[in-house]
Amino acid sequence: TVTAALIPLLTLGIPTSNTTAILLGAFQNYGIQPGPQLFSSSSALVWALIASLYIGNVMLLVLNLPLVGMWVKLLKVPKPQLYAGILIFATVGAYGMRQSAFDLFLLYGIGVLGLIMRRFNFPTAPVVVGMILGPLAEAQLRNAISIGEGSAMVFLQRPMALTLLLVVVAVLVVPKLLKRWKRSALPPAGL
Repeated sequence: TVTAALIPLLTLGIPTSNTTAILLGAFQNYGIQPGPQLFSSSSALVWALIASLYIGNVMLLVLNLPLVGMWVKLLKVPKPQLYAGILIFATVGAYGMRQSAFDLFLLYGIGVLGLIMRRFNFPTAPVVVGMILGPLAEAQLRNAISIGEGSAMVFLQRPMALTLLLVVVAVLVVPKLLKRWKRSALPPAGL
């Protein structure tokens, strides 16, 4: 659920779903950086968010119990009509923000990219998380290289940094090596 996904976002600053990645982007737009310091620097915001989640869940319970029949009928709306409605609202929202044609082209371009990704079974969540965390990671990479005075060896000087780098390399390389090893261990098909 969204409530459970907010725990790593608020405490560690790590989005674990598309929804929390979008929420992280919204926080960053307003200059709020989720993580351990959020509870001390913006405790009123955190507790207001927790209270709003509680109130929202109670309101959903109160509203959804009597309206369950209507929600079932909404599930019977044909997909083409549903997609058309979503497209209209997304277009109005994207154009309404800045009245820019570029925003519309960006909306439709990302939509087509999403369709292609869905068609070829690519997960969309890593792309959304990468779009949100990419600029932050790039800024920190620039900071690290400037601390190392332009040398990339700064990533190998500290034991923790070297350990993390080796773990990342292992996570990327070991599955491919295991797959190749299993393929070579199989007997030939013709025997």
